[in-house]
Amino acid sequence: MTERGGTQQISKDPRVYFAAERTFLAWIRTGLALMGFGFVVARFGLFLRQMQIAQPGLPIKSYGLSLWFGTALIVMGVLVDIFSAWHHVHIVRELNRGGDSFTRPSTMAITVAMIFAAVGLALAVYLISVHGL
Repeated sequence: MTERGGTQQISKDPRVYFAAERTFLAWIRTGLALMGFGFVVARFGLFLRQMQIAQPGLPIKSYGLSLWFGTALIVMGVLVDIFSAWHHVHIVRELNRGGDSFTRPSTMAITVAMIFAAVGLALAVYLISVHGL
């Protein structure tokens, strides 16, 4: 960072761009993890159904919610990837203009954390309800 005329030239430091790139790649990994986890959750109902078939004395239960939870997680992963790409382009453009966009908390991170908490709670309630049946 250099000082010119009382203003810092943060945007010309390549470390800032590399940090933005690392953050973007972390969001891409988060989106991919969501999609993978969603696929596992969606297939969990199929696994439970196969387990019931293997044990013929048990009553047949419906596990259709795992498909919807899994699909929701996959869609959320796709949305995280799309929004992270848009956010990265926005940050790089702002840095190229000499702006400083690091003065506020990440709205995307907070939103994804709250959605994770809600999905985790919903999955816990679902697993408890499936076990109770």
